[in-house]
Formats: sequence, structure tokens, C-alpha cells
Amino acid sequence: MKSGQLFRPNERNRSEAHKRVYAAYELWYTVVDVAAAISFVSGSFLFLSESTRTAGTWLFIFGSIFFLLKPIIRLARELRFVAMGDVETLAERAGWSDGNKA
Repeated sequence: MKSGQLFRPNERNRSEAHKRVYAAYELWYTVVDVAAAISFVSGSFLFLSESTRTAGTWLFIFGSIFFLLKPIIRLARELRFVAMGDVETLAERAGWSDGNKA
């Protein structure tokens, strides 16, 4: 694995607590993903009619906000792993081992 890589797929298997945290964040990620898709599909249909175009535009905006939440959820999960005591692992990924601390 490359040094400095923040997101590691196998991190979720580190312990039972990690598995629970990963599952919870993955659930929220999926909920937000579905909400974004529903917002965009609904917005597309509403955008076809002049009388519902404003509502369609708002659904596009909400869908965009949902898409913005997706990487925030992933980053929050990684930060939660750090809070669980994985600071050394994160430092190793960033290339800050004991031998080259600033």
C-alpha cells in the first residue's frame, strides 16, 4: 500500500468495533446516495413542465447537497477510525514514521 494513503479498504476489518463503525457509515452513505438519485430523477421530471420547474430546480439543489455529503461521510468515517486510536496507522500512511518526525 502506498505511503500517505488515507482510505484503506481493509481498515474496516481491524476489529469488531471497526466493523460496526464501517457498517454504520456505509449505511448513511447509501441512504444519502439513494436520496441524491431520487432527488435528481424527481427533479428531472418536474423540470419538464413550466409549472413545476421551480420545484424541480430545488430538487436538483438538494440532490447536489446529498452528493456533497457523500465524501464528507467517508472522511468522517476515517476520522472516527483515527479517534478509535489509529493515530499511528494514519501517521505511517502519511509517511511520518518514528524515523522521520519533524
